[in-house]
Amino acid sequence: MAFARFVRRAIDDAREERGWTVTDLATHTGVGRSTVFRWLAGDWQDYPELAKVRGFCSALDLPVAAAFRALGLPDAGPAPRRRAEDAPVEADVRVILERLADPSVPAEEKHHIRDLLRYLARRPVRRAG
Repeated sequence: MAFARFVRRAIDDAREERGWTVTDLATHTGVGRSTVFRWLAGDWQDYPELAKVRGFCSALDLPVAAAFRALGLPDAGPAPRRRAEDAPVEADVRVILERLADPSVPAEEKHHIRDLLRYLARRPVRRAG
């Protein structure tokens, strides 16, 4: 529901500051009216399409990182520079991102991938010792 509150504030600000209706907002952000209403209702099976979230934020001059935090995702800032020894991991991450973006991959599989990534991101790092 944090993301729904984020979207509500963005819509209210756009209405107040720019005089935009939801139709205007959809036109300027590239996010359809029905999608905006689903976001407001917290009605999405998995995460909203991240490209749409980025477009929404960009058009409204909102920080993408705030939207990602509201979704419970890691910061959307630029990727850190990788060292040469990290190259194999980078290729694996690219494959995972491609699967998440591929419309032919079932939503259930994407959900499992995200659950596993959340688990891995939160588990303690074990230092060699």
